[in-house]
Amino acid sequence: MPFMRFMYLQTTAGAFLLFCTLFALVLSNSSWSTSFLAFWETQASFRIGAIEFSRSLKFWINDGLMTLFFFLVALELKRAVTLGEMRNPRMVALPIAAALGGMIVPAGIFLFLEGSGPGAHGWGTVMATDTAFVIGCLALLGSRIPHSLRLFLLSISVFDDIGAILVVAIASVDTLNWAALGLAGLGLTVVAAITHLGIRNMLIYLAVGVSIWFALDASGIHPTLAGVMLGLMTSTRSWVSDTRLHAILDRLVAYPPGDHWSDDSIYMEDLHRANVATIEVLSPVERFEILLHPWVIFTVMPLFALANAGVPISLADINGAVALAIFVALVVGKPIGVILFSYFALNLGLAMRPFELSWNMLVAGSLLTGIGFTMALFIAELAFVTDLLNSAKLAILGASGVSAICGLLALAWLTSSRRRGPE
Repeated sequence: MPFMRFMYLQTTAGAFLLFCTLFALVLSNSSWSTSFLAFWETQASFRIGAIEFSRSLKFWINDGLMTLFFFLVALELKRAVTLGEMRNPRMVALPIAAALGGMIVPAGIFLFLEGSGPGAHGWGTVMATDTAFVIGCLALLGSRIPHSLRLFLLSISVFDDIGAILVVAIASVDTLNWAALGLAGLGLTVVAAITHLGIRNMLIYLAVGVSIWFALDASGIHPTLAGVMLGLMTSTRSWVSDTRLHAILDRLVAYPPGDHWSDDSIYMEDLHRANVATIEVLSPVERFEILLHPWVIFTVMPLFALANAGVPISLADINGAVALAIFVALVVGKPIGVILFSYFALNLGLAMRPFELSWNMLVAGSLLTGIGFTMALFIAELAFVTDLLNSAKLAILGASGVSAICGLLALAWLTSSRRRGPE
């Protein structure tokens, strides 16, 4: 089942991501701090003819590799909505409403506390939830957590990750290069056309996708947006139907036992056809997700944590207003927004709550949405100047830790044997 595989990998990745985060924090506050932090600013460049493209390692991770992260998030969203667990419009309306509340309320609290201060433009930092850490926390409680709560929190994190990057990508635009933006639009048109024509060569899609990324980068729009758009455009239609697959496999197993596959014959053709059919029966969305998921969560996200979670801790340099605004917005604002907007959506009849997802469980689980980490650090890198960045990062790490502890304690108490009574 795609959802269960996704959850299992996210659970394992959460532990690895935590290790990388702690490792980065230790190194950035050790005698190797200067060398460790300077390493991520090392320039890496390549040249195509007369055009040279030179950026730091941190840029290639944050703006390049993280595009794959957003591509994967968009794939999971499209798969769940069109093929999976959220095909019921009223069922999907609940996490959508919760995600909106989890973006709007904390952003409002941040702006209220920060006012017109120097960090006011960093309001997008408090809008997203970290999928891997949230799922990792739920895994600690095992079967005591209902499947519906896992799906609800996963859906929220997917929706607000995409919402946050869309908002930030648009809000951070100063000036647009319309020619480059036009090239990006042309690239998206090409993707739509070759998808409609049924072209299945992945190298073609990769080449066009990379071109769109460079065009968006040149246009002034954050290039990771390419991952979101391409993920949402990926087809959910398989090239081989279930009926056709069964027909091909029935033909294959009809052969009597024997060494039919050793020569170049009709038997080999049928074997090759069966091999292709078993691959093509999966839609491109599912195939891409299966292919990319392990690479993104065990390579891209750990590299992101190593490059961004390293914060030299110095209380004298912390901007108290920015740190407080981020901390309160994540720890308090996120769960309040999730709960309020869920309540309104349900009472207005716009959404439907799964029977096994009690209000107590929803409220306790919403405390975990304050774990911002990956996306919060990502947006902080874009939003804050150097003088405020460390303050923002420390607040994000602190708020994520407090949210994790509060959520785990609430869920553990709620699902304890004393509370549940005899089985």
